[in-house]
Amino acid sequence: MKYLTKEWYEMCQRTGLHFGMRVHRGTNELDEALFLRLYKRKEKAHVNVEREIYNIDPRSMLKHDGTVLVRADQFFSEEAVAEEDQMIYHMPPEQRAHIEKLIAEHDVRPPFDEKKCKEEYKETMEWSVQSQKERLPQNIVEQIADIRVFTLGYCTREILLQLKKQSAENTREMDRVSKEYREAILAQDISDEIRSRVQFHDCTVTELLTGEEAVIRFDTSGGFTNMNKLTLITPEIIRQEGEIVGSYWLYQELYRIDNGYELHVLFGGEPMPELIVRCEDILAEEE
Repeated sequence: MKYLTKEWYEMCQRTGLHFGMRVHRGTNELDEALFLRLYKRKEKAHVNVEREIYNIDPRSMLKHDGTVLVRADQFFSEEAVAEEDQMIYHMPPEQRAHIEKLIAEHDVRPPFDEKKCKEEYKETMEWSVQSQKERLPQNIVEQIADIRVFTLGYCTREILLQLKKQSAENTREMDRVSKEYREAILAQDISDEIRSRVQFHDCTVTELLTGEEAVIRFDTSGGFTNMNKLTLITPEIIRQEGEIVGSYWLYQELYRIDNGYELHVLFGGEPMPELIVRCEDILAEEE
């Protein structure tokens, strides 16, 4: 990747370092009692939300069946809506069957497990603490008295100001690179048709075959296309890093070269795989 690199992607994740943070007195020093009090408060809120979600009755999804629908302009007008301008929504049988299955499962579900919920919250908290240490600039981490309290969403005013400043700097750099990328891509002599053949954002790679053709197959359930097979004709692999199969397509850069195209792809995963392939032609299809 020339522009949308791993470093650029990681910077994109650091444009909102201050989001959700609140200034709280006492966060300038290590205070176990403060941490426990704030932790219990957050834990209680989490348990309440999870309990509410757990107890949602799927029967509520049936209320839309038989709903009378009208066009938005008629709905907001003061005139009476004629019967011929109304439409009654009838839920598809397969959707109703699915909801009825959810209702049956709901009616025999065990009681909400508060203990398990708290254990899961603790595990999430421990993961989040480590994530914050890796996400934040080291000079800011060193100023935080208790990274656990910070992870709960509380910090000093000085730290919050630094987070806002760092987020703004990251946003400017992200936008600068994005602008350069757009200009470079638009300068390529590539038709919109060809560009559309490499739009697999959030599609998961299920297979990668190389030979006289490079074939990539996808699970598109998480993406925005029905095309699930990409074929690169007469490929020359310039770079292949990481485990591509099982990762998901994030961003691509497509360049025109003398005898075809050069495709750069950054995939989501750990670590983030990358693929650069030169080819004579690009084909996309739905199998």
